[in-house]
Amino acid sequence: MTGFPSAFKGPHYRPGDADYENVKQIWNMRRGDHRPALIVQPLDTGDVVEAVKHANRNDLPIAVRSGGHGIDCAAMPHDALVVDLSRLKGISIDPGTGLTTVDAGVRLGEMDAATQQHGYVVPAGVVTDTGVAGLTLGGGIGHLTRRFGATVDNLRSVDVVTTDGRTLTASADSHPDLFWGLRGAGHNLAIATSFTFQAHRAGPEVMSGLLVYSADDAVPLVSGLDEVMARAPRTLSVALLALSAPPLPGLPPETIGTPVLVALIVYTGPLDEYETAMSGFRALATPLTDLVRPTTWLEANSIVDPFEPPGRRNHLLGGYFPELNAEIARIALARIAAAPASEGGLPSSLITLPILGGALFDHDENSTAFSRTGAAWLYEVSAHWDAPSADGKYSSWVESTMAAFAPYATKNCYVNLTADRGPDWLRGAYGSAAKWDRLVALKQTWDPENLLRYNKNIPSSGE
Repeated sequence: MTGFPSAFKGPHYRPGDADYENVKQIWNMRRGDHRPALIVQPLDTGDVVEAVKHANRNDLPIAVRSGGHGIDCAAMPHDALVVDLSRLKGISIDPGTGLTTVDAGVRLGEMDAATQQHGYVVPAGVVTDTGVAGLTLGGGIGHLTRRFGATVDNLRSVDVVTTDGRTLTASADSHPDLFWGLRGAGHNLAIATSFTFQAHRAGPEVMSGLLVYSADDAVPLVSGLDEVMARAPRTLSVALLALSAPPLPGLPPETIGTPVLVALIVYTGPLDEYETAMSGFRALATPLTDLVRPTTWLEANSIVDPFEPPGRRNHLLGGYFPELNAEIARIALARIAAAPASEGGLPSSLITLPILGGALFDHDENSTAFSRTGAAWLYEVSAHWDAPSADGKYSSWVESTMAAFAPYATKNCYVNLTADRGPDWLRGAYGSAAKWDRLVALKQTWDPENLLRYNKNIPSSGE
């Protein structure tokens, strides 16, 4: 192997170096024993080019780390060359147009804080520690999806370094095929270094918080929700969470630790119209406690953070439901009742059902690599724990819960919020066979040697 290029300006780390152990830490510690051979932290695009050229000279595959929040631990694989983009933190916003450009090391909380200074939001995810890059390249969904569509629907261009060391901008007018693939195919085609989005006016004042329902009220609530939300304004978003009740204000003591259904409400319309927007929802069931209140957007988009703490072992699988029904609610509550006992103060096992639809369906399935057919609701089955000895019981619970939901789910899904389930599954995750063939052709064009293989990998051979 040739030496690492002296032209590289940023720090780089090998096993045994000072700070190596800290630098390699990522959100999911299930592969915390992995030790990359070399971690490089570019300070600019030129450094990324030097890293790619080094990989080519030495026939090394590349892993890309932006936020490091992916469930598959692909940001820090064993013995890999990792291009860690976390030092690329530039953010620029045009206050007049809302065009927002962020570098690949920016996290969602940082982007939200910057855009809110000008009264804008970029539709994105719901955990502030998530990297903008990984979220966007996989599609990007969250509390604003129903109002503004997926993150990729609001993406205007991406600056990348290709696997042969070139720099270029992909957009609807420049390399449009690559731009299509970058909007959903993850880190499969090139290394993204910055993103330009069309932000939208929203916040800072919103309504957000939790409504907690008993298990007895969960079925009527879920059974009527599709009809209610079809009439509700797009400014109202809801995510249902089935979990063992944590000690929340207003909950009866006998409820703590029993299965409940929580509705996470985020409303971004005029505050004086909130009750009107919620009228149909309120008619379905009466909550045990109502914790929704006027907040800021920054508060609203961080409510989920405590449920996704860094530094734990995590397993998550998920997909889309085209509709909700009573049986889905019954399954969710039964599976929570069967979940392993919680570790720590918050539930270790969680089933989340965020609403999608709305503006997501304003865009055609074939407009991006990201698949959306039937995506009325997302579902996530997740477990979080600490002891390696508990891997089996938590993973088994996630897998068996997924099997129970399978008859109600679509074959396509959101690749960001599920662990990799193998090549056969991945071919269906993007929707049609024609979309898969298009992605394989793009892989053959932009990464024929599969240099970028630490991901939900689209092989250049198509196999």
